[in-house]
Amino acid sequence: MYEGHTIGVVVPAYNEEGFVGDVLDSLPDFVDRVYAVDDASTDGTWDEICDYAAVERAARTRVSDDTDDQIVAIRHDQNRGAGGAIKTGYFAARADGIDVTVTIDADGQMDPAMMTRLLDPIVTDEADYTKGNRLSNSEFRSSMPKFRLLGNWLLTGLTRIASGYWDVTDPQNGYTAISLPALEAIDLEGMYEYYGYCNDLLVKLNVAGMRVTDVDMPAVYGEEESSIEYGDYIPKVSLMLLGNFFWRLGSRYRTHPLSIAYAVGILAALAGFIHGFRAISSILTGSESDDAQKSLTSFTLGVGGIITGLVLDRRENR
Repeated sequence: MYEGHTIGVVVPAYNEEGFVGDVLDSLPDFVDRVYAVDDASTDGTWDEICDYAAVERAARTRVSDDTDDQIVAIRHDQNRGAGGAIKTGYFAARADGIDVTVTIDADGQMDPAMMTRLLDPIVTDEADYTKGNRLSNSEFRSSMPKFRLLGNWLLTGLTRIASGYWDVTDPQNGYTAISLPALEAIDLEGMYEYYGYCNDLLVKLNVAGMRVTDVDMPAVYGEEESSIEYGDYIPKVSLMLLGNFFWRLGSRYRTHPLSIAYAVGILAALAGFIHGFRAISSILTGSESDDAQKSLTSFTLGVGGIITGLVLDRRENR
């Protein structure tokens, strides 16, 4: 336990042989239960988890009559993605009534010694969900590969707009902690199962009215290889965020002025594109048209509406 709260840790693992055992071994002593979820790995990840769980069980048996396993080994029959593995762990932690559930990757990039930074805002009732942030500190940013940094800044902006958490940075960070009330409040069944689960979860937390806090921390990049294909990843997550943006507005602000401003802005911008194409067509065919003026007017109205919506949205979610 930590400060009177039971602590669970979800460790999603896919082809992390040689890493996952070290991660399990490095978790703090105050952790009450670990949900090690093998997402249908094709290497020795599952055997490594089971071996470590057996050693831990034997050690506990020698010193205690407690028959509850600290490490719960779970295996997917089919690969469901990082979000699917996290979802499985969340379901198990929620069923067990764990007060705070932490997620930490099995690749060794996250420092377990920093776990208390994520826990403190929750156990003191200052936040319902905390997440790591590698971008706020220039020293931490310098250790991140440049292509990851660029993609992360892009998704930070998109996630802020989609989620309504305008001060959240580094939404891709999977080192997180969530309270039991927040875990019970969100639509866990509908959680995105691809790598964008972090972004999707933030939108769900906003709709549920949960408090989110960033926690500064560095990342460690070693010999492990990322399985993310960014050419596929960024378009998929961007489309998911677009859908989540409209879902959040419909769920929380159906008749709110910010939704009206967004709607007017988006529709006017689309009208501007249509008139713009017509104006270009008129120029190419040599015919007369007032579509150029209509396009400019519509774009101006569209930009104004969207900016108004953004301002109202930020003020509402301050």
